[in-house]
Amino acid sequence: MEVSFSSRVRMAPDVMIREVGGESVILDLKTERYLGLNAVGTRMWQVLMQSASIQAAYERLLTEYEVAPAQLESDLRELLAGLVENALITIESETP
Repeated sequence: MEVSFSSRVRMAPDVMIREVGGESVILDLKTERYLGLNAVGTRMWQVLMQSASIQAAYERLLTEYEVAPAQLESDLRELLAGLVENALITIESETP
């Protein structure tokens, strides 16, 4: 699934997240499945949830990490794909 960076990310309704020691555990209450995020994944999650779009999150993360733009985009797309695949987030299209 190709995600448009103009879209916005929302946490799925039956999902909980808890931060423990700089890392996070995301729990899907419906399926009782969980996903662990390392410190960088946790920061990506936080910025995605606070941003008006994936593009805005990407731009903010570029200022926080010393990383090549293409690498950050790849890592962000990989995280988004995993979160969507596990139904932990929804992607909302940009409204005109």
